[in-house]
Amino acid sequence: MSIFQYYVASTVDGFIASPDDDLGWLLQFDRVEGVNESIESFMAGVGCIAMGGETYRWLMEHEPGKWPYPGTPCWVFTHHEYSAPAGSDITFVRGDVREFAPDLLKDAGDKNVWLVGGGDLVAQFANAGLLHEMIVTIIPVVLGAGKRLLPLNGPTAPLELVSSKILGGAAAELHYRLPR
Repeated sequence: MSIFQYYVASTVDGFIASPDDDLGWLLQFDRVEGVNESIESFMAGVGCIAMGGETYRWLMEHEPGKWPYPGTPCWVFTHHEYSAPAGSDITFVRGDVREFAPDLLKDAGDKNVWLVGGGDLVAQFANAGLLHEMIVTIIPVVLGAGKRLLPLNGPTAPLELVSSKILGGAAAELHYRLPR
């Protein structure tokens, strides 16, 4: 059965981007041993992607004309008008995540839905009871301010730690299951 997963990197102090959406703090760890293998392993289980408009905008600004997820259906939740790069399978939507959840799961087939980037969109899935797992790679950097990992209004019930691993002696990947 397909599930909704939040796979993301975070600073030690719980931020996924700087206040101005800079990811330089993260990109310096691209070559850390185990990072690329972890991403590839995760992506093998992804059948559909859901992302917010800000994440989509960031991708288009930093990778103009290039779509990093060819062959994988992607749903972009946005209030803005965007066009899709050639060769992409992108659906732009507006509305409550609950309305589109069945379609996302259908597109995922026997794989999972990756909730990409922005914590705001993922918080909508969590608040709707649709976030099943979080895989968070803790990067040994402190930003002090920025975009929060998961901006919920209150605490969750305790999460179940499914697995953990150290990547290159620098980062820690923590895989959590949310209570149902």
